[in-house]
Amino acid sequence: MSKGKNPKDFHPSGLSSLIKRRKTRQVRIGNVLIGGGAPVVVQSMTKTHTKDIKETVDQIRRMEQAGCEVVRLAVPDRESVEALGEIKKQVDIPLVADIHFDHKLALASLEKGVDALRINPGNIGTKEKVKEVVRAAKDHAVPIRIGVNSGSLEKSLLRKYGEATAEGMVESALNHVRILEDMDFHDIKISLKAPDVYRTVNAYQRLADKVDYPFHAGITESGSLIPGSVKSSVGLALLLSQGLVDTVRVSLTAPPEEEVRVAFLILSSLGLRSYGPDFISCPICGRCEVDLMTIAQEIEKRLSSVKSDIHLAVMGCMVNGPGEAREADVGLACGQGVGVLFKKGKVYRRLKEEEIIPEFVKEVKKFEKSKKKKKD
Repeated sequence: MSKGKNPKDFHPSGLSSLIKRRKTRQVRIGNVLIGGGAPVVVQSMTKTHTKDIKETVDQIRRMEQAGCEVVRLAVPDRESVEALGEIKKQVDIPLVADIHFDHKLALASLEKGVDALRINPGNIGTKEKVKEVVRAAKDHAVPIRIGVNSGSLEKSLLRKYGEATAEGMVESALNHVRILEDMDFHDIKISLKAPDVYRTVNAYQRLADKVDYPFHAGITESGSLIPGSVKSSVGLALLLSQGLVDTVRVSLTAPPEEEVRVAFLILSSLGLRSYGPDFISCPICGRCEVDLMTIAQEIEKRLSSVKSDIHLAVMGCMVNGPGEAREADVGLACGQGVGVLFKKGKVYRRLKEEEIIPEFVKEVKKFEKSKKKKKD
């Protein structure tokens, strides 16, 4: 009878070795490298009116605290353009101006010092207007994201394919890549987004061997926090597992900090990025004799500042709980009115019910400090 494999053999970090990243050119947005072997970058987008400088800056700072590495801002009018310069002075994170319909807003945004442009080929205007934007971006040494969305595909391609297909999205991207390449502009990244997983994944797969530019990936308009997170996780996991992602945004009808958190959790579950503790807790059943839902939520809240890669377990009964708790760096198995604290596989101490949360949190923070000291 063969022996089972050690659980560590299946740790998420092992998955990263199975993922072969697509080879791409590398672009730089501010001080952030994208593609060319760089780690997958997490982006998000402000949900404020960009012309409201204070509200926008405050939101960007919250996004930075959550770990966001690149921020995109909507630039729908001249007031928003004017605000960009002041926003740029007040934050350190690279800023991307998101432009639709009016190419002059892109030109003005470049003058305000944005680190990148995102233009939608289907609605930015004529080929000449696109060329004008490309010339200006080249002069400012700023990259351009060609952002193709299924909802704004060019009318000619909709007529050709009958609807917004993956094939049509790829053709749109290639048409605009050629415009940029004809102007000797190669500082490009590309996105091909639809609100459904199949078209999005299919589009990236079709384009992958036709260009060597980095891909920005996401499921656009995916929904509110829970359904949107699920849909984004499914789509992005498929793309990430095929090595087709260089930078990512999770698009949710939720605060941008949540988008950042979900994106990092997707990446960390595949071992591609680290984002604080690997926190497991049991789903609760009739054997549970404590309010584990409240305990787990409160522990997560109190440990939100912990960024070290630590394996934690909070389990609700004494049947399976001790096993999972022993496998964690710091683990907890709960019974009626008591908790058993484990550290590195051994019982460390028993806790009264009222001690469970504060003592577990204290031990995790102590463990994090000792881990940092060893690294230093």
